[in-house]
Amino acid sequence: MPANEPSILVMGIGNYLMGDEGVGVHLAQLLEKENLLPKGVDVLDGGTGGFHLLGYFEKYDVVILIDATLDNDYEPGTIRLLKPFFSSDFPRALSTHDIGLKDVVETLILLNQMPEIYLFAVCINSVQHQRTTLSAAVEKAIPDLVRQIYGLIATLK
Repeated sequence: MPANEPSILVMGIGNYLMGDEGVGVHLAQLLEKENLLPKGVDVLDGGTGGFHLLGYFEKYDVVILIDATLDNDYEPGTIRLLKPFFSSDFPRALSTHDIGLKDVVETLILLNQMPEIYLFAVCINSVQHQRTTLSAAVEKAIPDLVRQIYGLIATLK
């Protein structure tokens, strides 16, 4: 990659087998299938997070995360773009894998390897066990979420 071109990773986080909680994974798979991301932008299904993702955060200048949040202050399908720097900056109610992702962020800070992180938080109202489909409200938000991701990428290139 040329030195003047930032390396960007779009990473979907979540558990595909838990309904809306897997919205990040659904998004990563959609972006991979569309294959329309500009040069210098990669996409990754990050699954349920954890330390196995550490190397990806270290490799890229910018990481765009897509994740579900359990937040009763917003309607299901609401999309919020956050720019967390510390683990405490992540939404208070990240879904079932928040400890692993927060631990990764803390480790990156300690190692002084923290990339620029953007988080698209998609609000959900519950985790549905043993369900691979998204609720109507979250499914309806997908096209807008895709537009917002491409819009952010355009500002970063």
